[in-house]
Amino acid sequence: MKALTTLLILLLTVGFANAQTMPDPTVPQGENLKVPEGWEFRLDSPNDSVVLTDNAEDEGIYFVNMTPGWHLTTGPRGIFWHPAFIAEDSFTIHTDLHLFNPNGRNREGYGLFFGGKSMKSPEYEYIYFLIRNTGDFLLKKRVGETTETVQGWTASNQIKIYDDPEVSSVLNSLAVEVDGNTMNFFINSEQVATINANDLELDANGVFGLRVNHAVNLHVEDIGVSTE
Repeated sequence: MKALTTLLILLLTVGFANAQTMPDPTVPQGENLKVPEGWEFRLDSPNDSVVLTDNAEDEGIYFVNMTPGWHLTTGPRGIFWHPAFIAEDSFTIHTDLHLFNPNGRNREGYGLFFGGKSMKSPEYEYIYFLIRNTGDFLLKKRVGETTETVQGWTASNQIKIYDDPEVSSVLNSLAVEVDGNTMNFFINSEQVATINANDLELDANGVFGLRVNHAVNLHVEDIGVSTE
């Protein structure tokens, strides 16, 4: 009976998430320049004093609607998602990210996560795909407090580097294409890696969103999923 109840709760939760509207980057969730309504976040190191804020001077995480898209400046590292961000079966998730002056913090990664499950549980899990301003990308997975490297930091000339203070930001587009057991990873439309899902011992279905490390200043122009 307990197992049946748990299954029903899971199905209702997934159904509710899928019933929600995917956020439109051209339409703020709430007010522009305010914290977007409905979004959730989780820090690698839990800290109840850290909140999302629309005041860039606060010590929390600055995260606001800034159409088109959202602006995000982290303190501690973590993941950010909307409950409607669900990807299943064969799909492509994508995001367009503008990196602003990293002020020398070039080794801090930012990018996508996917395959998220049990997001509020101590045993949550997901796969992530990051780039950093050194021109490298990384593939890792997390199960609870344990992380495992799938592919270590790897140089790619597809990554656009912020190296000119006269330029406000650089734009990098990331995508993950999942087709059966094959996961293909793209930076600025060029494939940089392929992974077999069976090797991960995690499947790609589930929540997707953003993963951003310490003190990264980003404008998220777009994030979404396609199934064509």
